[in-house]
Amino acid sequence: MASIGEEEFEQLLRLFERDSIHMETRDAYGTAIELPHMAMWAAGEHDDLEWLQDWCATVRGHVSAGREVRRARVVSEPLSEYQRWSHSIAQPMVDAGEDIRWIPRRLISSVALPGNDYYLFDDRLVVFLIYAGNGLAMDRVTSTDPADIRLCRSAFEAVWLHAISHRDYDPV
Repeated sequence: MASIGEEEFEQLLRLFERDSIHMETRDAYGTAIELPHMAMWAAGEHDDLEWLQDWCATVRGHVSAGREVRRARVVSEPLSEYQRWSHSIAQPMVDAGEDIRWIPRRLISSVALPGNDYYLFDDRLVVFLIYAGNGLAMDRVTSTDPADIRLCRSAFEAVWLHAISHRDYDPV
């Protein structure tokens, strides 16, 4: 396994050929880009979500080229403040074509999940996302090990089977 930097990771998000799946399992994150926007939301201030537009454009490009972009969010209920905020800003990404689904953690107790969040690109490369306890991103570690790829794909599909579309998920 090898660490990759932000630039290489950004290229992976733009250059996959068939599909990208993303598994999120934490109740809170502390990414530098998101924190100011979450603070605005918590204060009841308007956010035009302009900062999401690059990602939405990328998703639209993938979808128009026939590529699939899916994200599963495993969440504890009641939702953390972070996840309530995350739900409140997801619609532009869904409108762009990203299929985002939510699943209460209690519904997947018997699903074997990898120890970290991840992206799986084209069933050929896994990028494990390593976070500190406070939710700050610490590292991105890649793997092409077939066992890692099988674990990530099977975990994602098991979660996806029971996950609720963003449109239908009612935050608790």
